[in-house]
Amino acid sequence: MNLFEQISKDLMASMKAKDAPRTRTLQGIKAAMLVLKTQEGRTAPPTDDEYLKAMQKMAKQRKDSLEIFEKEAREDLAKKEREEIAVLEEYLPKQMGEAEIKTVLEKIIADTGASGMGDLGKVMPVAMKEMGGKADGKIISAVLRSLLQ
Repeated sequence: MNLFEQISKDLMASMKAKDAPRTRTLQGIKAAMLVLKTQEGRTAPPTDDEYLKAMQKMAKQRKDSLEIFEKEAREDLAKKEREEIAVLEEYLPKQMGEAEIKTVLEKIIADTGASGMGDLGKVMPVAMKEMGGKADGKIISAVLRSLLQ
């Protein structure tokens, strides 16, 4: 069963269970998937990786909104974002911790021969390619900067 079918099945189950936050989030995910499916110029159906990238983008948007709502003391809106993030994370790959990121970055730095902050632009694209879906870019950048200093 591919990711689109799984989301559709889980959406039906959440509707039957009358789980409003889960249903709302799954409807949003399915809508994003349908947009991806019907993009102009697309000849083949999207892969699960493309669906995951769209879902990661949705999760990042929710996290950014959550940060803003918490700063503005809007607990009602922050609660909604937390619920949606929790549902999205059920389908996303497990995120790497800082220690794992540091290990991977140390290897990349050794492989590329980077020696200082001037090499940040050389290491970051390699790191994002290798860890893109498994780690947040902000964390990768922060750890990389600390290693290159």
